[in-house]
Amino acid sequence: MTYLVNPSKTVEILTKYDFRFQKKYGQNFLIDSHVLDRIMDGAAITKEDFVLEVGPGIGTMTQFLGERAGSVLAVEIDDELIPVLKETLADHPNVSVLHADILKVDVAKIADEYNGGRPIKVVANLPYYITTPIIMGLLEKKVPFESITVMVQKEVADRMQAAPGTKDYGALSLAVQYYTKPEIIANVPPNCFMPRPKVGSGVIRLIRHETMPVVAADEAKMFAVIRAAFNQRRKTLVNALAGGGVAEKDKTLEALSAMGLREDIRGERLSVAEFARLSELL
Repeated sequence: MTYLVNPSKTVEILTKYDFRFQKKYGQNFLIDSHVLDRIMDGAAITKEDFVLEVGPGIGTMTQFLGERAGSVLAVEIDDELIPVLKETLADHPNVSVLHADILKVDVAKIADEYNGGRPIKVVANLPYYITTPIIMGLLEKKVPFESITVMVQKEVADRMQAAPGTKDYGALSLAVQYYTKPEIIANVPPNCFMPRPKVGSGVIRLIRHETMPVVAADEAKMFAVIRAAFNQRRKTLVNALAGGGVAEKDKTLEALSAMGLREDIRGERLSVAEFARLSELL
């Protein structure tokens, strides 16, 4: 078997199938074996694992996953890539391909059917335009996963692990950190892809908390407060929540006072635990 991570083999396959990159799917295929090894090692893939891969493309990373994992399900939306994957993954009987839109797939049902409901590992080179919806879908829908290891736009990876008070800190940071422990494990320059993206990428690993360090009394309420706080992040928290229709000013002032926080504080200064407490008081 010839590895697709070899650039000439990638070109050969793309030419054979007269494949045209579709901008709407944000397709950029990896052509660097060192990066793939970092992803495999970072995700700690073993023969005990069932892996869900999102967006396999022509199967470059899927081949690596097939060699390391017990079984793999790769979900691909592009019609034109299904016959390509049938050829490139022919030597991996432990790999299945599902032709579907991951945003419409019941991942919890997949975990149940393919892995007996046990926690799965998710690995992906995510298209930039749907990174956040995919990540949030996995987190909020209570999908049983052990870890999510994904290649994303560098600035998105930075946002996921950002700390309170920094410019990258926001609603995505809080959501990711509420459910998982994020860690950037590799920075990937544009020349590692075909075609080259205009921006750098990062591989980030999200490990689900075994024991939640923070538990919100009402998660929906907490995330409504967070969204309102960052929809108008330059405003004070009091004004942002009032403007977003989440809480009246006097109620927020009363809650901030009870928490020992300043009246003019902005949302970007609050930790996950503080947002949980604030939403409870409101």
